[in-house]
Order: sequence, then C-alpha cells, then structure tokens
Amino acid sequence: MQKQLLIIGWVWPEPKSSAAGSRMLQLIECFQRAHYSVTFASPAQLTEHMEDLNALDIATKAITLNCASFDEFIGQLDPDVVMFDRYMMEEQFGWRVSKACPNAVRVLDTEDLQSLRNARHQAIKQHQSASEASLNTELAVREVSAIFRSDLSIMISPEEINLLEQHYRVDPSLLVYSPFMFEPAVLDQETPCFDERQHFISIGNFRHAPNWDAVLLLKQKLWPLIRKKLPQAQLHIYGAYPPKKATDLHDEKSGFLVKGWVDDALLAMKNAKVCIAPLRFGAGIKGKLAEAMYCGTPSVTTEIGAEGMHTEHPWAGAVNDDINAMADQAIQLYQDQHVWNNASALGKVNAHLLFDLEQHSDVLIKAFEHVTDNLAQHRANNFTGAMLNHHSHRSTQFMSQWIEAKNKLENEHNGERE
Repeated sequence: MQKQLLIIGWVWPEPKSSAAGSRMLQLIECFQRAHYSVTFASPAQLTEHMEDLNALDIATKAITLNCASFDEFIGQLDPDVVMFDRYMMEEQFGWRVSKACPNAVRVLDTEDLQSLRNARHQAIKQHQSASEASLNTELAVREVSAIFRSDLSIMISPEEINLLEQHYRVDPSLLVYSPFMFEPAVLDQETPCFDERQHFISIGNFRHAPNWDAVLLLKQKLWPLIRKKLPQAQLHIYGAYPPKKATDLHDEKSGFLVKGWVDDALLAMKNAKVCIAPLRFGAGIKGKLAEAMYCGTPSVTTEIGAEGMHTEHPWAGAVNDDINAMADQAIQLYQDQHVWNNASALGKVNAHLLFDLEQHSDVLIKAFEHVTDNLAQHRANNFTGAMLNHHSHRSTQFMSQWIEAKNKLENEHNGERE
C-alpha cells in the first residue's frame, strides 16, 4: 500500500529559477521512488516559472492561511508524513496537522538555515565579517523551535547540522543530512573542453539577497580587476526575476552583461570557462556551485560559498575572501589550460563524493522509516519538542483562530454593505 506524503510549500517549486526549487523536486522524486504518493499544497500565488507538478504525477492543492478549510482537507487526505517547506509553514500549519493527524510524521525541510543567512546578512550590513554574526536572534528562536517541534528535519549542509547540535543543542536523532542528489547520468555527463568554452559566468535568482549582493560586488570591485587584465573577456550574469536596478548594470563596453532569465542554465554553465560566485553571506549549500562541479566548470568563490561542500580533495577552482586574490585566481583559471583542466576534473570527482543520488536517497528514506516505526518513543525522547508543541502551538492556534474569525466577520459585513 502506498504511503501518503503531503508537502506544505512556502512557494510553488521553480526548479529553473532557484536551487531551492530544484532541490524540492529532488526530494519529491526520492519519495516517489520509495513508493510514496505525493501531494503538494501551498498558500502561495501561482508563478510563471513554476513546475507543472501534475505532469510529474504530483497532486496539487491551493490552501488558505488561517482557515479551517485546511483541517477538512488534511483530514480527508490522512497523510502518513507531512513535510513543511521552511519553518514558516511549520508555524502556520503545524498545530493543525498535529490536531487533525496526530500520528503523521512531521518533517521540516529547512532548505537552509534562514536565521543563519539573515544573521550573516546583518553582520555584513554592520561592516562585520559573516563569522561575527550574532546567532541568538529572534529568527533563530523561531526556526530552531520549529526544528524541535518536528519529528525530523532535513538538513542540506553538514556545517548547519554541526551548528544545530553544538550551539543550539539539538539532538542528532532529530536531524538527517540530505544534500543535493543527482543521478549518475548527470554526474557523468560529457562536458566541453577548455578550448570549446568562453566567458565567465555568474548565476542566481535576483530575489535572493546573497545573489544580488554578489552581483554588486562583481560590478563595483571584482570585474574591473579581471577586465583590466583580460580586456576582451565577458561576464554573463544569469538569473530569474532581474529587477530594473540589475538590468541597468548591463554594460556592453565593459563586458558586464546582465542576461537575466535563461531557459537552460546547465547549458550556459557548461559553455562557460569559469564560474564566479563572490558570496559574502548565505547559508546551506549553493546550487550554482554544485552545478559548476558536475559541469566541469571551475569556480571561484568565498569561504561562505564553499561552506558545506568540501571533500578530502581540493576545491575545483579557488576559495578566497580577498577580492584581489579572487581576481588573480579567476584570471589564472581563464588563461592557464593546465590549471583549468585539473580544476575541471576535480569538480566532477567532488560532485560524485558529495551528491550521489543512491547513497543519499537511501539514507533519507531509512531515516524516515526509522522515525515512522518508532514514532511514540521518538517523540517521548524529545521532551523539548513536546513542551514547544504544547505552548507554541496553542498560542499559534488561538491567534490563527482569531484571525479566521475576524476575516469571517469582515466578509459578512462587506456582504451586508453590498
């Protein structure tokens, strides 16, 4: 008999727009292979780049915040597992799931630790290094509370697992490591050689703050240094949803080309000679750098960019936080075929070690099965989670029901006026 997985999404997946979107589809495919029937529900608006989930045999449902209609929906579906896409969805719907389906395993997919990303962003704004970020923020309290309330949290980065266990004292039994997962055909694909490639590439959704910050850093500091040494080189910047302030940076004369949306991001990555990602803050692991690895495209990034993606082998390119050093290393990779060849080969080796589908999907499904088979004891061992579920969900429930009643009264009043 098929098990039922309900995913409550913060947004509808856009695999061609963001790493989070492609990551969500990887998780769904993993559960479909394990014979789960998947339903994806979201209160978000539909978007132009969203995936056609129905074509992938994924049922969909539009749901409403602060509305009892969700209770009826989930009661009829009666899922075995409910996955919350980011902590905000656990806050909104966790108490409803607990009430309607108390025996459903509740899973949080963090995507990345948003509280960590935000703390690092604030540190940069205050002219500090990301390592000086304050970790005990209100956002961290909310996000880590959601992790404690959940039966299991899917973590994409080993660095974030370490942070949760060491700093926030989250028990390892509540966490499972699951990075990007790629099939052998993806990891072993043929890619163009040095002479068949040209230009630098930078890619990332413009709505993601770390990506926009990196574009500005490229424009203002890094690209002028590279262009001075390579006057014919071009930097192609791709990403979904470019705002006018981004397209205004486009400059043919300096080779700084803001391309925006690209239908085939992997083709663009495979045809580029070097990927540049000067990320000053962020969390999780970076989809663009994972793609650069298996596309055989050497990358130049920061310590933040490479976080959670190291192996026993060197980085496939260069990791540096110094702008001048980054420029010199990018120039060397662009010009020196021997250095480029070594980095290109390393990328594919590292990608196999980090992102093997069979290995990580097996670990993920076994973690789910263990929690499912031992749910009562698992929850009994998580007393902190039990306390938070009792107090936090009660307060969230009362607030949600108050908003629902208020909306109902307003609608009735508006109907009378009409």
